[in-house]
This record gives sequence, structure tokens and C-alpha cells, in this order.
Amino acid sequence: MQRQPVAAGRFYPGTQTGINDTLNLFQQSVPSVTPHKAVAVIVPHAGYIYSGATAFKTLGQVTIPDTVVLIGPNHHGQGARVAVAAKDWQMPWGTVTLNTPLVEALPQTSPLFELNDLAHEFEHSLEVQLPLLHHFRPDVEIVPIAVFPLSFAECEQAANTLADVITQQQEQVLLLASTDMTHYKSRADATKSDIQAIEQMLAFNPKGLYDVVKKKNISMCGMVPTVIIMLTARQLGADSVELVEYTDSGEASGDTSQVVGYAGLVVS
Repeated sequence: MQRQPVAAGRFYPGTQTGINDTLNLFQQSVPSVTPHKAVAVIVPHAGYIYSGATAFKTLGQVTIPDTVVLIGPNHHGQGARVAVAAKDWQMPWGTVTLNTPLVEALPQTSPLFELNDLAHEFEHSLEVQLPLLHHFRPDVEIVPIAVFPLSFAECEQAANTLADVITQQQEQVLLLASTDMTHYKSRADATKSDIQAIEQMLAFNPKGLYDVVKKKNISMCGMVPTVIIMLTARQLGADSVELVEYTDSGEASGDTSQVVGYAGLVVS
């Protein structure tokens, strides 16, 4: 049994040919860079017409190792609060396999993590990253984790477990937080809100990000994944965050009265 794709043909093209054509267009629009080693990336997860180029540009900045640990929000509210996928993922080009030792070690190390495929069954936030990762690293293995809203203390617990397991397994991994920014506000209001969140990310201040999103009611759907990834990255030696791009859906739709914001960042 494998997890079947639910976002193919909706958020990204449903065939390998269509995916290749879209990613080649992204490649043509992105300046050539030499990828560098990074600990984590923070990328958007909307339809490729809106945020795909930003995610592509961000991932193109970094070297993709054998394994990527992906954390995204659970939009549907099904399954475990911190759900680690247990099945390999079927995609239009074939199967993306799990890093089984890491997957199994997480719930063995902390009861906060549970093996649970229901949380991933209808969730798009991690699936949309896979065509991009496959483009840059065709043999990549994944550890997909979907999370409910958590307290900051639970974010710290999750990060401690992730850092411990990655260190114990002596794995070279890339951490990936999947998040969109402000939802359905005017471009002016969305940008104002998102700047406050991005400032905390650039300051490498996960507690500050958690607090400002809560206090200002910023509709950043992947705030908790981003906080967990930043906390984990710090424990793995990261000390800086760089903004690759900030944009919004109005760039594609032409409608700036109600946009969704997108940010791509690299943590090194």
C-alpha cells in the first residue's frame, strides 16, 4: 500500500511530462546559481501558478541531500497531532520512498510523534514539494510530518526529538518547512503582516515568530512547522536565515485586493 497523490492535476501538473514542462519554465526564469549546503528551507505550498516559482528558486539555492524531513500544516484536522507518514508516496513519475530508520525512530523516541497516514491522506502541503525535490534530487528519500497547532513548548519538544534522532542516526538531511503566509487580505495589509513574521525569521527568533503570529493574528498556516524547523536547525548548527523571495498570489492573478503571501527562505 502506498499513499496516492491528491494534489496532482490541481496544485501541480498531473503527468510527468506536464511537471517537467512546468519546472523547465521555472528553470529558465531563475538565474543560475551554485547550490550551497544548508540546514533547512522554508517554502510555500500553493498551486504552482502562484507559488511554484518561489519554491523552485529557494530549493535551487541549496544542495539537496539523500533525505529531506518535511513538516507541514494539517489543513484537514484528521489524524494524529504530529503525524509521521508510514507509507511510501506514489507520485506521477513513480514512488518516493521513506527514510524508514528516521521514520521509525521518531515515535520510538517521543510519544509526541505518531505513525499516522490518515493525516496525510488528503493533505497537499507536503505533496506539492515532491516534484520540486525530485527535479533537484531524483533519488531523494523523505520523512513527511503533518502537524496540528501546537504550543511553543510542544514545538520545542518536537525539535529536540528531531535533532536527537537526526544526530543519532548520523544522517545528512535537509529540513523543509512548508507554509504560506497571510491569507486573503489586500496586498498592502498582507505585506504589512508578513513583514512582521519574516523579520522574526530573519532574526532567527522562532519564539518571536510564534508570538508575533499569535499576537497579530497572522494567518500563516505553517507557522508551527516553521518554528519547529527553525528550532531544530539551530540545534543542528545553523546560525543564519536568508530571504530568497517574497511575493503574493496577485502577481499571477492580477487581483491585489485579496492575496495570499508566499516566502522562500534558506537556513544555514
